[in-house]
Amino acid sequence: MANNSNCVEAQMLIRKPATEVFEAFIDPSITKHFWFTKGSGKLEAGKTIIWEWEMYNVSSRVQVLEILPNEKIAMEWGDPATKVDFEFRTLSDGNTYVTIKNYGFDKTGDALLDSIKDSTGGFTTVLDGLKAYLEHGINLNLIADKFPKEVIQHGN
Repeated sequence: MANNSNCVEAQMLIRKPATEVFEAFIDPSITKHFWFTKGSGKLEAGKTIIWEWEMYNVSSRVQVLEILPNEKIAMEWGDPATKVDFEFRTLSDGNTYVTIKNYGFDKTGDALLDSIKDSTGGFTTVLDGLKAYLEHGINLNLIADKFPKEVIQHGN
């Protein structure tokens, strides 16, 4: 990671084994319950996947750079592209501590601050949704409810 000061970091304890938490990010049939609504395939190193948020009519290309099973997923996404690392650490009680790092921003000043703010909030929301889904089987609709149509149409 090049510049730590331009790095977003979000983290959360998930009370499930790393194999289950890791798979939740790899397999779009699980991920759709807490993040995007549709994925073009499972994450695999060297593959490019499309993730969709159908409620917003938005999609993103995800280039999978590296996968270390149950430990790390490294990818690049966005326009302009930034890097994202998902790290999975097994704790002594068998639960998993997930850290998401987003870096490689090409912006400066207020534009950089806006990107860091949006990324921090977004990845925190993803981890909150992951926790609710894996630990309690609840889809909180956090991503869908973050920007309701009325709010978007009226500009907050």
